[in-house]
Amino acid sequence: MSSIKVNISKQRLGLYDRQNQLLAEYPVSTSAYGIGNQQGSFQTPLGHHKVCEKIGDNAAMDEVYIGRQPQGQLTKLQQQGRELPDDIITARILRLSGQQQGLNQGPGIDSFERYIYIHGTADEKNIGKAVSHGCIRMRNQDIAELYEKIDINCDVWIED
Repeated sequence: MSSIKVNISKQRLGLYDRQNQLLAEYPVSTSAYGIGNQQGSFQTPLGHHKVCEKIGDNAAMDEVYIGRQPQGQLTKLQQQGRELPDDIITARILRLSGQQQGLNQGPGIDSFERYIYIHGTADEKNIGKAVSHGCIRMRNQDIAELYEKIDINCDVWIED
């Protein structure tokens, strides 16, 4: 099974094979608020995670998600005057579950309960900069490509 490594200082995500050989690398955006694990901090948590849910099979690249539910395509929603969140989640979602008790799993610090994702964004121009609200943002085409290459339970390592 493949694994994912996110390097916060480089704002890069790597996809690796079972032999730890790099298969693909993508620019990402992690938190504007830095590294951390506290509920409500909007920081990106470190450590070992697993992909516990994949959302967005065959969705349009500009499909908008609110509460992990598809809402429609961004352009149409904007034309309708629909109020959207500041951090618009698009294309695909890989929901993460922390695997390290006391670091990213447990009361007040749980990555799953904090809704930490790897996801597409409507703010692609800022990919490569630390501007997210805690999640790991990718370009829509990149997250769609990654989504197809990994399975549920894929290991994800987030490191400084």
